[in-house]
Amino acid sequence: MIRGSMTLTDADLPGAWRNADDESKRGQLLTLWLTGIKIVGGLTAAIGGVFSWRLGHIDLAAWLILAGFFSAFVCELFFLRLKPERTWYEGRAVAESIKTLAWRYAVCADPFPKRMTHSEAETMFRQRISSIVNQMSDSIIFDRSDSVISSGMNTLRHLSFPERRDAYIRGRTLNQQKWYSKKAHINQHRATASWTLLTLIEVLAIVLASGRVFGKWDIDSAGLLAATISAGTAWASVKQYSPLASAYSITTKELGIQASKLKTVREADWALVAADAEEAISREHTTWLASRTGRFSSWKEI
Repeated sequence: MIRGSMTLTDADLPGAWRNADDESKRGQLLTLWLTGIKIVGGLTAAIGGVFSWRLGHIDLAAWLILAGFFSAFVCELFFLRLKPERTWYEGRAVAESIKTLAWRYAVCADPFPKRMTHSEAETMFRQRISSIVNQMSDSIIFDRSDSVISSGMNTLRHLSFPERRDAYIRGRTLNQQKWYSKKAHINQHRATASWTLLTLIEVLAIVLASGRVFGKWDIDSAGLLAATISAGTAWASVKQYSPLASAYSITTKELGIQASKLKTVREADWALVAADAEEAISREHTTWLASRTGRFSSWKEI
């Protein structure tokens, strides 16, 4: 439903969007949990390799190594069987495609310009949604009973041009700009923190290795520290802090330019200009998806 501020909210989006969004979030959560457990398992095995802990006749260090490697192995089996990364990426691709179609329909952007009759616009929108759903029905269960075209979408579509334009600028362009700006800062801070932490660990590794070379101690910590550095690098690779910070920063700037342009656009040019604004958002998402993996070439935006 359109609120007093006259904009489109997530509650106004088609049920298929909610299905894809929920599925993507579950895939992301499972991917991060399994990755985290694998990393902890590797570190646990490395710790067992450094120390010689025994309890009577029980070799605790050996059991620690076994537990670490076994947990990592089990996580790998879950990755192979459940493919949570695929669910995460493809679910997000579907959700973003449906969301951009909903906004295009609601504000009369191409391919749903105002000159189309209500029946023609609805028919085309349903066809586009059906194409996406049919393409991904083997990996996402679309079971939401929400209507394909909500009352909020139709209410916004039938507003005057200035109202639709202002609703789009405020509820889509500036909202997305604020989101990307926030994410850019968060990822930049986390990239800096990750780099600093890994650098300190590497310095510590050099100090301890030097101490062993000059006979100050005989504890072999090289394996543990190497495993720690590898684990940190693997986690940073999964999260992609630096690439995301850069991509989000660029998108923030593009959306700011688009918002300024949209404020002065004529009604005759609105359908194309609003579609261009949506392309700016879709372009960032496409880049994100491609940076994650090139394996999912089967997905094709409608």
